[in-house]
Amino acid sequence: MSERLEDIAAAMVVEGKGILAADESSGTIKKRFDSIAVESTEENRRAYREMLFTAREAMENHISGVILYDETLRQKAADGTPFAEVIRAAGAVPGIKVDQGAKALAGFPEEKITEGLDGLRERLAEYHGLGVRFAKWRGVIAISDTLPSWGAVKQNAQALARYAALCQEAGIVPIVEPEVLMDGAPGDHSIDRCYAVTEWVLKTVFAELYDARVALEGMVLKPNMVIDGKKARTASREEVADKTVRCLRATVPAAVPGIAFLSGGQSDEEATAHLSLMNQRHDVPWTLTFSYGRALQAAALKAWGGKTENVAAGQRAFAHRARMNGLAASGAWKSELEAA
Repeated sequence: MSERLEDIAAAMVVEGKGILAADESSGTIKKRFDSIAVESTEENRRAYREMLFTAREAMENHISGVILYDETLRQKAADGTPFAEVIRAAGAVPGIKVDQGAKALAGFPEEKITEGLDGLRERLAEYHGLGVRFAKWRGVIAISDTLPSWGAVKQNAQALARYAALCQEAGIVPIVEPEVLMDGAPGDHSIDRCYAVTEWVLKTVFAELYDARVALEGMVLKPNMVIDGKKARTASREEVADKTVRCLRATVPAAVPGIAFLSGGQSDEEATAHLSLMNQRHDVPWTLTFSYGRALQAAALKAWGGKTENVAAGQRAFAHRARMNGLAASGAWKSELEAA
């Protein structure tokens, strides 16, 4: 595989494939395991990730990259192969979550700032040595009639830009993820409010990336879709697709090779449908694809249930969702295919 940043980024957003976000923190994966009554031990976490990464149909045909958690990167398959090598052998790019979570932003009630810049240069050098070629950092933006504040948007954008510059220095492609929360405070905002905030956030992020001298050809954007709040939900799928693309056209330079959406709490089928409609209805300068976590894994997790005898069933469930989203990334998904 080429080591040029722009080539790695292009491989991450190759048409018809997308990115598996398997970077759940220890706390988040515990919640997922609690939902299927499985204890969150290191071995259970390892076995679950191995089920996903060795699902050959899904990984080889529909997954271009995998975002790992630090613990997972250091784990191995049952045969002793490091997970980064398992992922690379399937034709996907190994990646890593490097932020240390969103914490309360001092002086800004109800808003957060993502931490993890201290020591990041050294961590990135180690990750590169472990086979990682892209990273992810998530900035969290609360939305309401009065939020976000200018201070919170500016500080999160600056942190994303500093992270991205450090990644590129280390030979690692940054996924830049500014997420305007669909279920933020209080989660009843309109799609037009989401549009206004998302446009503002993305314009600010790209201004900071420019100031930080980040090469846009060697990054991937991971934004939210423009969608009404979780407690509102009146916008049609077509409206979500059209307003998302309109917002991106107004904010994202054509030099960015690809946009890999987060699912942001949408249902599996919603996230797939919205992506497919964007690709069906619009001709854009970037690849539009997916970087889903729960929307790719929920069915597989349930089918697996923590049992060795259910690994094949879990892999089939994962392969189905990966295939549906692969079709969506080409604009070829149809609802009737869900039952196929």
